[in-house]
Amino acid sequence: MITIEVTEKVLLGVNVVRGVSVSGNGSDLLAEVAGNLREKYELDDLKVHPVVRAYRDFYWKIGIDPTKQRPSGEALVRRALRGKVPSINNVVDAGNAASMETFVPIGLYDLDRVKGKLRLRYAREGEQFVPIGGKEERLRGNQIVLADDEKVLHVFPHRDSKLTMITEETKNVLVVACGVAGVDAETVMKACSKASEYIVKLAGGNAEKCVLV
Repeated sequence: MITIEVTEKVLLGVNVVRGVSVSGNGSDLLAEVAGNLREKYELDDLKVHPVVRAYRDFYWKIGIDPTKQRPSGEALVRRALRGKVPSINNVVDAGNAASMETFVPIGLYDLDRVKGKLRLRYAREGEQFVPIGGKEERLRGNQIVLADDEKVLHVFPHRDSKLTMITEETKNVLVVACGVAGVDAETVMKACSKASEYIVKLAGGNAEKCVLV
C-alpha cells in the first residue's frame, strides 16, 4: 500500500500483476485504441476535455507549464491522434493503452526493485532522480514524488525512474493510476483496472484487485 503525505488533493488506483512475461509489444492494441480515439476526438477537443483540463490545472498549481510538459495521458492521446503511438514492450504498451483510453497517467514499476514502504510525498531539496531516457537530475522541494525507502520511483504525475522501469527481467508489476482534483475516483479505478486487464492479456500473469488510495 502507498501512504499519501501531501496536502494537494490526489488519489491513486493501485494494483499488482504477478508472473508476467515481458516480451514483444502491444502494437496491435495501441493501434486499436488509437483508431478509436481518432473517431471520437480532434486535437482541438483536448483543451476542453474535463480530464485533460483537471491535469493541466494541477500542473499549473505545482509550477509546471502543461503546454511545455504535457500530462502523460494527454501526451499519449496527442500522439495517437497524430498517428504516432510509441511501442515499447507488451507491459508498457498495455499501460499506455489504458492511459490513452482514460486520459489518466499510469505508472508501471518492477515491484521486485521496490525497497521498503512506498510514500507519495514532497521531494527533498536536491534529491536525486534518474528519469527514463534522461540524465540524472536534482529535485526541488515542492515537487511531489512516489518514493520507497531508498529512491524516487516517479515524479508525480508524469515521469518514471529508470531504476524501477519495466524490463525483460520483470516478473511482478506495480500499477499506479494517478488521479488529481477534478478527476473522479471511478475514472482512476477504471484506468487501474484497464491497465491490469491489458497487462494480463498481453503478458500473462495474475492481477490482484485494484484499490483506491
